[in-house]
Amino acid sequence: MNATRALHDLGQSLWLDNITRDLLDNGTLNRYIDEFSVTGLTSNPTIFDHAIKNSSAYDAAIRAGVAKGKSGEELFFDLAIEDITRAADLFRPIWERTERVDGWVSLEVSPLLAYDPKSTLTVAKELFGRAQRPNLLIKIPGTKEGLPAIEEAIFAGIPVNVTLLFSREHYLAAVDAYIRGIERRIDAGLNPYVGSVGSVFISRWDAAVAGKVPESLKNRLGIAMAERIYAAARGLLASPRRQRAYNFGARPQRLLWASTGTKDPQASDVLYVTTLAAPLTVNTMPEKTLNALANHTELGRIMATDGGDCESVLEEFAKAGVDVDALAARLQDEAAKSFVASWNSLMTVIGSKSAALQTA
Repeated sequence: MNATRALHDLGQSLWLDNITRDLLDNGTLNRYIDEFSVTGLTSNPTIFDHAIKNSSAYDAAIRAGVAKGKSGEELFFDLAIEDITRAADLFRPIWERTERVDGWVSLEVSPLLAYDPKSTLTVAKELFGRAQRPNLLIKIPGTKEGLPAIEEAIFAGIPVNVTLLFSREHYLAAVDAYIRGIERRIDAGLNPYVGSVGSVFISRWDAAVAGKVPESLKNRLGIAMAERIYAAARGLLASPRRQRAYNFGARPQRLLWASTGTKDPQASDVLYVTTLAAPLTVNTMPEKTLNALANHTELGRIMATDGGDCESVLEEFAKAGVDVDALAARLQDEAAKSFVASWNSLMTVIGSKSAALQTA
């Protein structure tokens, strides 16, 4: 048995953090579902930027969109929704078989809206309505400004992937926004089962402190933060407030480990997979990491429900001069800005391809 199947059998969902039209057209995504136990998919502006920039598979659709007078963001979302809905249809049987627990795909609102909750909610509703796929999660940043949009989207019945979470405090704020939306649905007599995941970014922690801490702490910060967050999530499952919501028919907002590709060439290529194995969670990984995992036959230990030794590890980082609260705020801000940069690059690619194809 390869490690992808072992992960699935453990009760952790394995999602692909990538989408391209080539993956859909050549059957590769189908193969990942059948052979590697992939049960969902995530996307972001960087992924679409690379996909459209590096492939001619979108040229015909871009040409058709330009002929209809479309450009920029409008044209992009036409392309993205076509890809996302095709992927959603592939995962729909899993979504139905698991009673909406798994089989989700994610599409992100414009990162330019990360600090504009009103516009974020408007666009989230528009995208979910356009896609017409019940197994679509709309990605909304878990920034302070994004939290009201998350609550309102959940109350409106829109499934949400809360992104850009780094710390336990980020996660707790996001899950609180989720449960508030669910409780409002209960009070209004609405179905409280609205799908959601909270996406915690892992590898960026270690990249941020690389070369700045003792060798004994190398590549340990992201895992320690994940363990701290996992312990908090497990504790929430036992809270009377959550249990009340579950008794009305709600589901927990699942933890999703994101940014799980290994950035250190000297570290294991599946470092942030084998160390983050835990039931009732999701690990979304780049294609390179997925293929590396498929070549392994064993997982590491299952994550400790109490966080294991994470607090003592984090104390060592504090002694080494790392302020994790300040770093979490910086990482969230930097990640939001990096997605804006990718978005701007994506709009440039759309514009240049549109012009070239129109001329041709």
